[in-house]
Amino acid sequence: MGMKTLTKAEEQIMQILWELKEGVVKDVVEQFEEPRPAYTTVATVLKVLENKGFVTCRKIGNTNLFFPEVKKHEYARLQFGSLLKDYFNGSFPKLATFFAKENNLSIVELEEMLKITESELKKDDNKE
Repeated sequence: MGMKTLTKAEEQIMQILWELKEGVVKDVVEQFEEPRPAYTTVATVLKVLENKGFVTCRKIGNTNLFFPEVKKHEYARLQFGSLLKDYFNGSFPKLATFFAKENNLSIVELEEMLKITESELKKDDNKE
């Protein structure tokens, strides 16, 4: 698995960047509800995200402009894959049963979900 998972704080900042599409540290800080995190905190997390390959940084004058490097759906797929592995031993039937119970899905919805999941995971396998 090339992609690393994110901490809660990193994920919050990614969610903001996905929304904004690009931004300087101040833009990201301003998206938070009060009490907002400190500028330096956000800058530090963005640096970590850059090291992890989740964001790219372009210098414009003396300002750093940040862009998401990983797409939201790619991250979601990764999260889903690890959920499947960690909690359901990679078993589709177990996962499906769990979702069906939790969300009261109809059989059609369930089959739809499984189809999507399987094709997503196949896509991943071909890339490795």
